Amino acid sequence: MEEFKFDFEHLKVYQKVLKFIDKVFEIIKDLPKEYRYSIGSNLLRAALSVSNNIAEGNDKVSQKEKLRYFRISSDSARECVSVFIVLNRQSLLADEIFWKLKSNVREITSMLRGFSG
Repeated sequence: MEEFKFDFEHLKVYQKVLKFIDKVFEIIKDLPKEYRYSIGSNLLRAALSVSNNIAEGNDKVSQKEKLRYFRISSDSARECVSVFIVLNRQSLLADEIFWKLKSNVREITSMLRGFSG
């Protein structure tokens, strides 16, 4: 079967989000078991919401509707930062990883904001 890609798969922001989600999975795997299903599940849902809203929104014909999905995606990315802050404060996420992920989210949200301009 010939390989094909959906339009959203070609977006640089989508590719960056997939790498971000890979890192989120690593964090969740390293969480103590008592937090993996509560905080870990919340973090994973938020991270997946970033990519899912890009995928869904990119197919919208109306620019206004497309931007709404990209804003939701950005909001979900910011939700991830809130979880990272809590994990870092509880010494469950190393400073180096925390700052790297926070920087990743800043890049992602900036790229998403760029779609409105």
